[in-house]
Amino acid sequence: MVWFWVALLAIGILLYVLLDGFDLGVGMLFGVAHGEPRRRAMMSAVAPIWDGNETWLVVSGVILWAAFPLVYSIVLSALYLPVLLMLAGLILRGVAFEYRHQTAQTRGIWDASFAGGSLVAAFMQGLMVGALVEGLPVADGRYAGGVVGWLTPFAVLCGLGLCVGYALLGACWLVRKCEADVRDEAYRLIPYLSLALLVFLIVVFAYALAENLPVLSRWIERPYLFVFPVIGALAAIVLALSVQRRQDGPPFVMVTLIFLAAFCTLAISFWPYMIPFAVTIEQAAAPHASLAFMFWFAGIIVFPLMLIYTAISLAVFRGKVDGTATHY
Repeated sequence: MVWFWVALLAIGILLYVLLDGFDLGVGMLFGVAHGEPRRRAMMSAVAPIWDGNETWLVVSGVILWAAFPLVYSIVLSALYLPVLLMLAGLILRGVAFEYRHQTAQTRGIWDASFAGGSLVAAFMQGLMVGALVEGLPVADGRYAGGVVGWLTPFAVLCGLGLCVGYALLGACWLVRKCEADVRDEAYRLIPYLSLALLVFLIVVFAYALAENLPVLSRWIERPYLFVFPVIGALAAIVLALSVQRRQDGPPFVMVTLIFLAAFCTLAISFWPYMIPFAVTIEQAAAPHASLAFMFWFAGIIVFPLMLIYTAISLAVFRGKVDGTATHY
């Protein structure tokens, strides 16, 4: 039963990263878009599905709270401020999304709020991942670090890296969904964002070597992990070829595959820990009776329904958007 909830948590987090990742990326790129027609087209590209994408963040949080309460308490205690800032960014971009069309005089403020909220949310997510990778001090089942113990150069670097990754994902989504100027601008940005992401990965690996982070020992113990960077490299090659040939479909799929490879690398590197090298899955799990109780409703009814809803939403709103249409 524990492994069932581990699988659901992993699926929920991965779906959130991929689905909300591209609309956070579009939000960040929105900040550098010129002209109302381009901005309207970018909004239309994510309008039908952005709020549903964020549902997976709630799902992941609920699973963590109910199935792995020890991890929930430690992570929230350690990362309370980043979590609040992330939620503030998501709320701000949500409000801006709905309000920007209501007024022309203050539209610039809401546009900045939409882009800024997306940037803050993405950065905080990357910062939290970096803090977890570097390791949180845990003693007697409690967070033992300071108020800003998570604020390290490595965590900040990971925050910037995830912003670049989300922007790349967003650019590939715009290529897939938009036409004319928006698509051409996205094609122009993809090589620069890809190069920036490659530089980030090199710097992160060099930092991990210099600081001798514990995660490196897992790579030595588990050489099969290198299959995932190979998959990511092959996906990057196909991405470059598809961009060169102006094929609208493959770029988003290839960047999704890169994110999937990175996610699997981290997950297997930390196995069987939920908080790296401090709390294992078995230590973190709720009692079997609680897990079994949730299984009969949330596990086999709610979660599958959400998967079906997400699949239907993406299928219904597939294809290119009308650049002259609005989301309201």
